[in-house]
Amino acid sequence: MKILFTQDALVNAGAERSHLEILSRFSQDTEVALVYFYPKHELKEEYERAGIRLFFLDIPETYHFPLAVSRLVRLIRKEKPNLLISSLWRADIITRIASLLTGVPLVGTLVNDSYSPIAWTDKKGLKHKVVYWLDRLTAGIPIHWIANAQALANSHVKTLGLKSKKITVVYRGRPVIASAAKQSPKEEADSETASAYLSEKAGLKDSSLAPIPIISGVTDDVIASVGKQSPNEEQFPPTEIASATKSLGEDSSLLESSLAMTKTICNFISYGRLLERKGFQDAIAAFSQVLQSHPDCTLTIFGEGPFRKELEKQIQHLGLQDSVFLPGKITNPMDVLITGYFPKPTSPAFIQASDDCSLTTDHSKLITAHCFLFPSWYEGFSGALVEAMMAGIPIIASDISMNLEAVTNGKTALVFRVGDPQDLAEKISFAIQHPEQMAALGQEARREAEERFDIEKIAKEYEQLVRRAFFNYYQ
Repeated sequence: MKILFTQDALVNAGAERSHLEILSRFSQDTEVALVYFYPKHELKEEYERAGIRLFFLDIPETYHFPLAVSRLVRLIRKEKPNLLISSLWRADIITRIASLLTGVPLVGTLVNDSYSPIAWTDKKGLKHKVVYWLDRLTAGIPIHWIANAQALANSHVKTLGLKSKKITVVYRGRPVIASAAKQSPKEEADSETASAYLSEKAGLKDSSLAPIPIISGVTDDVIASVGKQSPNEEQFPPTEIASATKSLGEDSSLLESSLAMTKTICNFISYGRLLERKGFQDAIAAFSQVLQSHPDCTLTIFGEGPFRKELEKQIQHLGLQDSVFLPGKITNPMDVLITGYFPKPTSPAFIQASDDCSLTTDHSKLITAHCFLFPSWYEGFSGALVEAMMAGIPIIASDISMNLEAVTNGKTALVFRVGDPQDLAEKISFAIQHPEQMAALGQEARREAEERFDIEKIAKEYEQLVRRAFFNYYQ
């Protein structure tokens, strides 16, 4: 079977990197080549190293749809693929028209929630109306759709009139970290027993944020340094705490390995393209509140984008230059999540926190990331969130529906109301005061990510779905 997969360009972004991960794992029974239209080549070398054939159609930036369609039609007639797959809006429209002209069936993809109410708040005027109606009028051309979240499928059923039976959800995947610690069945059972015991004693329900008591590994002086105890926190007698600890098993390997990395939580990170919809301004606003009680904490936001100037102005206005940093792009986000990062000065008065939260001006010291913030207003299904889950780092994420398909509040992450810096500040403060509970959430997130989002499983599922859609079309 021969497939031409089309996308706008080879920018180093979530969808493009996910396609690289998936297509490079297709079996030898499926010949796949990737077509891109616009002159952005950031991932070209990585696609080539993965053995994926590339066709660049050299279309000038913006649209130029007639030229793009004519070049794609010529390529299709030359290569004679059995199936087309398209992703991202411009490639979608171009490929739909080419599919109609050549008769080669097309599978469409849904990777962004571009028509959600919050996404349309800043999309006004004739241009966006034309974009929407062109999308809707051609949406009947694909023979099937692949959505990377159920929320995206539901949204496009409403906004584009797609038939739900023609949409299949395949989540984004990421590689499982080879060094991730594995629990034996007995350790998993013991961990669940202790978790149930502590939850029952604290009156903790699934969505509750009632704190689980510290049971080992964090001394009183560390607790004092990260904030006062919540007045609602239940005090546990030493005998009950000892009993709960014993129920984890004598080694308590999973919990102890987590606490070795997260005895304190003070270095918060996030990454993504610097866009308004990513919600980084909410994280900065929340952090300005947190710093009043926890002045040694830092927030580092990696990435670049058109919203950088607004974020820089916000940092300056709030006087956060010594605590909130925008170092720019990173080569491999997983390296930052797992091994840490070297701080980069963003102002002459730069100060950074070390692993133990003491302030330092040593820019050569590797800093450990303690907690991942994901404040996005709307997404597709975030690869960054899956990466954080795979790394086992504690997560605080917005409550948009796509995120909630990945994480569960109180089980694998803390969740806050999207666009609410006050609620986010409360969750950050909670994380600082309860590092062991956050470590446990991170470990559970890693277990779930390995089970649900292993890229080997995802790629196989994706390929099987594409082949099934093709054969069903011709039956």
